[in-house]
Amino acid sequence: MELVVNSSDEMKNFGSRLGALLRGGEVIELVGDVGAGKTTLTKGIARGMGVVDDVQSPTFTISRVYEAPGGRHLAHYDFYRLVDAGIMSIELAESLSDCQTTTILEWAELVAGVLPSDVLQIKIVSPSEESRLLRLTAGGETSRALLEALA
Repeated sequence: MELVVNSSDEMKNFGSRLGALLRGGEVIELVGDVGAGKTTLTKGIARGMGVVDDVQSPTFTISRVYEAPGGRHLAHYDFYRLVDAGIMSIELAESLSDCQTTTILEWAELVAGVLPSDVLQIKIVSPSEESRLLRLTAGGETSRALLEALA
């Protein structure tokens, strides 16, 4: 699935649509250059999940976890600054095994060996200053169902 968003608000709105579909246990990999809009998309996903906290980039903290209604959580990881996942791969494995937690990953190459096959990958390409092309790819049943619901 591909779609074009033409502003930060459109990116957040798409994220909100996706977030409203999430029930816990999903894994979403965000791929894109620095400044492509990964955190903006995550803010929208969080809003759609009902997260009320201010969502911030975990670039310096590596991970941030937010509470959503119904005992669910949103775990947001950014491995950009790491050379070796080390102890973070243990924390990530815990998030991935929790059916109440939706996990969002940025710069996930370091932890590819820990990830399940059922990942919704969203590549963000920046053809211009404001517009973004989103390419969504499903890796399994759960992520395929999300794509179908978004279509």
